Amino acid sequence: MRRNKCGPVCNQTTDKTTTETAYYLLSASLSPKRFNEVVRSHWGVENRLHWRLDIVMNEDQDRRRLGNGPNNLAVLRHMAINVMQKDPTKGSLRGKFKRAAWDDTYLAQLLALF
Repeated sequence: MRRNKCGPVCNQTTDKTTTETAYYLLSASLSPKRFNEVVRSHWGVENRLHWRLDIVMNEDQDRRRLGNGPNNLAVLRHMAINVMQKDPTKGSLRGKFKRAAWDDTYLAQLLALF
């Protein structure tokens, strides 16, 4: 196996131009400008969610790939993030997860919000 010398994440550029085509089905009739806004906002929401899952819960490091396991864990991760977001106290999601792991009283308060 060949390893990159630039670390775990490597951004390489070339002089080649590539094209990507994406197809969308919509029930609404939108102007091209509005369509672009809708698609971009959808991907913004998706990217924020996946960023949280990856940064807070290390989802990209999870190697479960077979059967129902990946879907079941994804549902649990989403539920956990939803519970944490309902907590009105200030602090990072990661900090809230750590506190819930260490403090049973705090965990019970969070579960009461759900």
